Amino acid sequence: MKLVTKILCVLPIALVTPLTLAQGSADASPIPKVSDEWRFEVTPYLWGTGIRGTVNLNNGLAKSAEMSSSNVLSDLKSGGMIAAEAHKGNWGIMGDLISATLQNSGSIPVMTPQGAATVADKVTLQQTILTGAFTYTLTNTKDAYVDALLGVRAIDITATLSGNLVGTPDKETISKKTSTVDPIIGAKGRYRIADSSWYIPFYGDIGSGGGTTNLTWQAMAGIGKTFNKVVDASLTYRALYYDMKDGGVLQKTTMLGPQVAITFKF
Repeated sequence: MKLVTKILCVLPIALVTPLTLAQGSADASPIPKVSDEWRFEVTPYLWGTGIRGTVNLNNGLAKSAEMSSSNVLSDLKSGGMIAAEAHKGNWGIMGDLISATLQNSGSIPVMTPQGAATVADKVTLQQTILTGAFTYTLTNTKDAYVDALLGVRAIDITATLSGNLVGTPDKETISKKTSTVDPIIGAKGRYRIADSSWYIPFYGDIGSGGGTTNLTWQAMAGIGKTFNKVVDASLTYRALYYDMKDGGVLQKTTMLGPQVAITFKF
């Protein structure tokens, strides 16, 4: 999995370099143009997410979750991430899929009748997050592009806590699953930097009311470059927040970290 992750990190550079050379020094505009013709985008990406918050398990047991982005190569066991958009005129539709298994191990000192001991624990989060929305273009100038969006975000997440008393056969596993769909509203777009092919991408949404979720929001911003009419690349920082009700897995939990992406336009 580490090798796959490294390949994904290098992929945007490997694909973009020859296209850049072919394009020469000409700057391509990073701002899409609204027209009556269909236009499409497909964006594979790698989000090096960390997790900060509380994972709620069965029997009222809660576990503080701290998975750092700097250790994502060891935390990420498997996953896939891709986004896509389609537009015709001012209207459009977008989707974003994240499927990942994250795992973090640690140890806790405890006291037993026999004296001091150590409990080894392992927290595993298996999650699928799907965001879908209709979009409408609010601004389309030579320097700025902004879409309003209205849609839903669905999450299916399973948290598992495995523990064993070091040096003994005593083991216990606790698991809890939550699935919910929440309506969201937001905006996304990009701003061109100084009439160049560089731009600032941004995204934000907020939602609630899915039955399990008190509040969810997502935000992203960074820097990108358009190489030609076919390829963009971007480096951003992304955060996704969930605060679920007492029965939900994620309690005031933020998933955040850097994201590298390459966009194919056609």
